[in-house]
Parts: sequence; structure tokens; C-alpha cells
Amino acid sequence: MPPDLRREIRTERLLLRPMTEADTLALVRIHADPETNRHNPRAPSEERSRELVADFLRHWEIHGFGYWTVAEAATGTVIGAGGVQTNDHEGEAVLNLYYRFAPRYWGQGFAPEMAAAAVGWAEREVPDRPVVVVTNVDNAQARRVAEKLGFLERKRGPYEGADAVYYRRR
Repeated sequence: MPPDLRREIRTERLLLRPMTEADTLALVRIHADPETNRHNPRAPSEERSRELVADFLRHWEIHGFGYWTVAEAATGTVIGAGGVQTNDHEGEAVLNLYYRFAPRYWGQGFAPEMAAAAVGWAEREVPDRPVVVVTNVDNAQARRVAEKLGFLERKRGPYEGADAVYYRRR
């Protein structure tokens, strides 16, 4: 029986649920916030953020999984987005680990909690695709999360106009 890719995942403090149109406004606010784009050389406008969320929703329609809407489990408040999506790195089909949280939720361990759940899900449900992280070389927080989860630096090079570090899980 194929896995139920659209199910919710609960962690100690988070609810990771399939992204829906109803999440668009909250996710656009998070993605368009200049503070959440400190390490992004091309911070998205509100319009571009809407396009990003629309792309995330399309990925769900096509693949049956993608970046989840991340909510506080206790309150249901949307605090960010994250998970894995299909991508192509140098001709190889991979899963890209991504997350973006509202600034007021930074520094509370939500990123590694969500990322660990996403990596565990990916390794169980889509084991034929390695999980990768690509982040700005100056994004020390994202790099710490990747290394904490057992990702190893594979290379450095440009990515969307910035110097990036490419990590790989396995």
C-alpha cells in the first residue's frame, strides 16, 4: 500500500500539516518579511511571496507532499513553513530541506524540531532521494541546524546570487 503522504505530523510542540490555500496570507507575511530574508540576496516582495506559496501548493498537487504549514500544536497558530520538496541538484533527483519561521519564533528550537521530523519522514517515505540543504554561507543558524541533524558539507558555490554551502544527509 502506498504511504499516506498527506497526513499530519506532530512533534512535541509542532503540527506539520499539508499546506492549503487558507494558509496563503499567513505564509506570505512570513516570506515577505525582510527580517526572514536576512540571508537571501533577493528577498521576495509580497507579490513574489504569493508566487512562492502558489508554487508550494502546486508541488503538493503534483507530488502529494511538500513543504508543510508549521503551526504551534497547542494553539494552531501558523508560525512558518518547512519540510522537503523535490529538486534537481547537478542532474540528481533530491529532496530539498527548507524552512522559514516568523521571527518571533526564532531561537526556540522550532527549526531543528521541524527539520528532524521532515528528514525522518523523507527517509521513511521517499528513501530513494537523498535529502540536501543549500544555505547562504553566512547563515550560521541554518548551518548549525543542518550539522546538528547529521548533514555534511559537500561543497561550496553560488546559489541564486549568493555564496552557498551545499549539505547532504547521506
